Amino acid sequence: MRYIQIPTTITYKDLVEKCSLSPSSYKTITFNNKNVKKIRELLSEKPQKGEEVGSFSYVSKSNFYFIRTKALQTSCFLPVLNDVEYAVPILPMVFKDFKLRKGDILISKDANIGETAYLNEDLPNFMISGGIVKLRFPEDIKYYVFAFMKSEFFRNQIDLMVSRGATIRHAKTLWLDAEIPFPNQQNKEEIVKFVTLLTKAIIRKEAEICLKDDRIVNLIENELKNNQSPRKYQYSYPTINELQNSNRLDTSLFCEDFREKDFKISNYSYGYSTITQLNFEISRGQNLQVSCIGKSIYKDTKNNNYYALFLPTHITRYGTIEKIIYLGNPLNLKTLKKGDIIFGAEGFKKGRSILITDDLKRTVTNIHGIILHHKDNNFLLSVFVRCFLNYLRDEKIIDYLAVGGQGGSLAQRYWDALKIPNFPGDKQKEIAKHYYTPVTYDSNKLNLNNFEQEDIRITELAGILQLDKQIKTIKEELDKIIQKIILDEEIVISFDFLKKHNKNVNSR
Repeated sequence: MRYIQIPTTITYKDLVEKCSLSPSSYKTITFNNKNVKKIRELLSEKPQKGEEVGSFSYVSKSNFYFIRTKALQTSCFLPVLNDVEYAVPILPMVFKDFKLRKGDILISKDANIGETAYLNEDLPNFMISGGIVKLRFPEDIKYYVFAFMKSEFFRNQIDLMVSRGATIRHAKTLWLDAEIPFPNQQNKEEIVKFVTLLTKAIIRKEAEICLKDDRIVNLIENELKNNQSPRKYQYSYPTINELQNSNRLDTSLFCEDFREKDFKISNYSYGYSTITQLNFEISRGQNLQVSCIGKSIYKDTKNNNYYALFLPTHITRYGTIEKIIYLGNPLNLKTLKKGDIIFGAEGFKKGRSILITDDLKRTVTNIHGIILHHKDNNFLLSVFVRCFLNYLRDEKIIDYLAVGGQGGSLAQRYWDALKIPNFPGDKQKEIAKHYYTPVTYDSNKLNLNNFEQEDIRITELAGILQLDKQIKTIKEELDKIIQKIILDEEIVISFDFLKKHNKNVNSR
């Protein structure tokens, strides 16, 4: 729901006061709840603005990092710090300690204005850019305030405060006047606690996704490292036969970094297999061009008669889907099955992949996605292969094998060059459980007093895919609660919304 109201008419007095002919100058925020406080009134400390270091201070490797505004993203409660695009290594001599600690909230005042992120850990070796401000709130309300700062309501306020028209917009300190509504009903303290618990759960799960992704990488790395054949790696220049067999002259396949990483897999004591040797069928996704399937309707909201469209560009590095588009088309399109892997084959995000589970029916991807379907429907193997493909992406092997500009492309004819080690079944299972492990809440017994403990248990057990679904379920409920607080409507504290999540898990 958007809270911006656009007047149909304005008076001469309004025109004189605003001294503007821009329609955006007359938009207002309208809501029923008048029990509000401005951000500046809620702060426990004076805001601290970051500093710029200049691109000359960027280096390829360092123990000190510079957080850019793009690290604060709409879809994430935590900052994105695992990529040099978002957190840049810098020279130690230019580093300034901003004493970033767990519980701090960062807000962007430039570029992606109003985006916020919560720090779930101390960051002693990170500094913030000049476009970011560090905020601190009292312990008892910081999660509540942060929940509203991540809402559309908060961003609507910021949009109205900051003038448009410039290439880069600057909020300066205007965001300090943004208002946070508080509940009015008799059990208002419980409502604040309810919002707090749900916000903490989302933060907890986002952190666990990062942790489980790291565990998958470490398990793969250790298995390869500890089970090498006696043969030792030694770099050598490519031979004429190698050049002829590869049918490629680009240097990436023959550079030392690629050869060393490729050797680590080929030298694995239990051997390796290609995707086709593992009995996977490789195909492209559905061609969605009008010339192929006719006209289609695209929507952001769910419709049971539409196809769920998983675009490769919306796949995250953790193997989850950031956004689902719903496509209306009368034809029988090429749908995905349980255990299928969507692999983004093109562009700067190529190599990102996701496993399809059977909780989404009528699911398709586009022609830029490669579909890996196991002919024998070995679900465990599909989960493991998806995890290992992501490892290959992290190791830059996908980049080395790709060809072409604009991020490159990994065409189907190059897939036999990808090597998948023959890990024992137990090791595959150990790796796969961190990505896919269905669990259910005991939602019949959940209340304000025991939810956090139950959620901690569920978060530790669930796989990355399940954690992502839990986050989406909780965010949906949190948005409803925030809207009711804004509109001053009665809120019933209940965890029944998690029964829907349980139903989806059990339907598998």
